[in-house]
Amino acid sequence: MKRFLILSFCLLSLGSCGSGNKPAGLLSEDKMVEVLIDIHITEGLTGAIPVSYDSSKVLYSLLEKDVFLKHQVSDSVFTQSMLYYLQDPAEMEQIYSRVVDSLVVRESSGGVLDQF
Repeated sequence: MKRFLILSFCLLSLGSCGSGNKPAGLLSEDKMVEVLIDIHITEGLTGAIPVSYDSSKVLYSLLEKDVFLKHQVSDSVFTQSMLYYLQDPAEMEQIYSRVVDSLVVRESSGGVLDQF
């Protein structure tokens, strides 16, 4: 989770230089929410496994690829979409509000790992 938040803040600072035009192939807000939910579940899973940091990074990389395959999204499209949405903090807050709400519902129902 920490790695993703740090990445998000870095992308925010890089993305704030954009022109505001919506790039072609941008993920919809709904699709961003779905992908982010699975990415956070993946981060939590890899962080909870008692392995070395290096092994955890390799495992996360493999599972992240599976998330992108599941959603039929390339990592570059996801990154481009993330940069775009980070340019508007209110919009990103709305997206993350939906992500957090979904994760809370999944956790309370015991179905957080249903994707695996």
